[in-house]
Parts: sequence; structure tokens; C-alpha cells
Amino acid sequence: MNGQYDVLNPWAEADPTRLREISPRLTDLPGKTIGLFAGHSKVAARPILSVVEKRLKERFPTLKFSWFLFDYNLTVTETKDKARFEDWAKGLDAAIAAVGD
Repeated sequence: MNGQYDVLNPWAEADPTRLREISPRLTDLPGKTIGLFAGHSKVAARPILSVVEKRLKERFPTLKFSWFLFDYNLTVTETKDKARFEDWAKGLDAAIAAVGD
């Protein structure tokens, strides 16, 4: 069967955000501040991050942790917590997010 087909982009318009490279990995962890990010709507996320925090603290006792919890099942930057999130992120060396139902 021969024919001509139009191919459409399922994403519609292209994302206007300019691409950028991945941030470099940390070369060491001692003394760093790690952010732990979870939404309340994902009930297993906090227990997962609690275990991650405990295990990392066992290996790197000088690590500091900072939690960011939010109440929406949305991207946090689409909520009233956007400014709080941006302030939280400024003080981190790395972040770990968890999603768990």
C-alpha cells in the first residue's frame, strides 16, 4: 500500500526553555547539604527518603539534610510554594526526590 502520511508532533509546540548541560556530580559528600524533596500526596515518598537519609548519614556522618515537603499533586513551581522551593534549593549541594504510592 503506497500513500502519503502527515507526521505530527504529539507535543505540539516545542518547549521554549533553553536546554543546558547536566550539573556536575559532587566530588565528595562529607560536609555537604543534601535536600530531600517529597510531596505529601505520595505516601511512600517520605519513608523512602527517611531511609536514604539514615543510610547516607551512616556512611557520611558530617552530611546535613534539609527537607522540602509540599501539599500538591502538581509540579511545585506551579504552586504558591514556588518561592519557598527556590529559597530552599539555593542552600543545597545536591537534592534527592522520591515518588512513591
